[in-house]
Amino acid sequence: MGTPDAAVVAEGVHKRFGATTALAGLDLTVPAGTVYGLLGPNGAGKSTAVRVFATLTRPDEGRAVVAGHDVVREADAVRRRIGLAGQHAAVDEDLTGRENLRIFGRLFHLGGPRARRRADELLERFGLADAGDRLVRTYSGGMRRRLDLLSSLLVSPAVLFLDEPTTGLDPRSRNEIWDAVRDLVADGTTVLLTTQYLDEADQLAQHIAVIDTGRVIATGSPDRLKARIGGRIDVVLADGADLGEAARVLSAIAAEGTRPDADPERRLVSVPVGADSVTLPDVVRRLDQEGVPAVDVGLRRPTLDEVFLTLTGRPAEPADPPGTATPALAGEVSR
Repeated sequence: MGTPDAAVVAEGVHKRFGATTALAGLDLTVPAGTVYGLLGPNGAGKSTAVRVFATLTRPDEGRAVVAGHDVVREADAVRRRIGLAGQHAAVDEDLTGRENLRIFGRLFHLGGPRARRRADELLERFGLADAGDRLVRTYSGGMRRRLDLLSSLLVSPAVLFLDEPTTGLDPRSRNEIWDAVRDLVADGTTVLLTTQYLDEADQLAQHIAVIDTGRVIATGSPDRLKARIGGRIDVVLADGADLGEAARVLSAIAAEGTRPDADPERRLVSVPVGADSVTLPDVVRRLDQEGVPAVDVGLRRPTLDEVFLTLTGRPAEPADPPGTATPALAGEVSR
């Protein structure tokens, strides 16, 4: 099943909860040694997919293999090779960071001396050594998330599942988590990331799958997905009186079902264009032929938010605010 260099493979995975279908034939291949982003609207099936891959939920139909092992027939082998961090840190606030990691190490059967060594190594590597002997209740949100992430790395997982890892964090804390994820992948860990922050997927993921109604509707690198929906031509005119004429010229290259937008204050005319449908020299030539002088012509690539909107028909929902959690995974990590 799948390919030898795939860390996660799903084929025709279905999962229902009563009358609700969470997964409706999910097909997915996650290359080893990469960050793979799993994007989709709320209720699309992202967290259910993670639960299936992490052996927390059995699929009703289909088959999934993680780190070379079937998630149903070889669930124990899968659990020995994965880490899982949910949306919110699940560490004990009444213990120090070092004590948290040592206890989790013992739960992973590392033994006392090895658990202590591993805790010290991780705290040092991920910038928490100076705070290791402080109570976790004194940690910032970003520090708690990093500590939670470290607890999933005590046994060096082959595959790490991160479900909304930076929900509610400030930009600096998010960057710290991003750096930690990059370090993990550099060491050979495969990361499957679900997130509502599309810039997060853009920054981290080499590959992305967009899922909706329980199935994959698009896959590719961030650049490839952006290229699928084209871009936007922006023209700044020398004279605002030419806005109407410029809009007429640009309407000939507009993507199907769209039309130019005009901003009189900025003397700007902007139009969506299809992928590979037009070049900047072509736009300049058209304007020159019609006697419309422009001071600037640019092609703006779409954002992942625009890709998401195009593919799913609705914008990405904001991630849950602090204090809320996805019921299926709230407080769950690979302990």
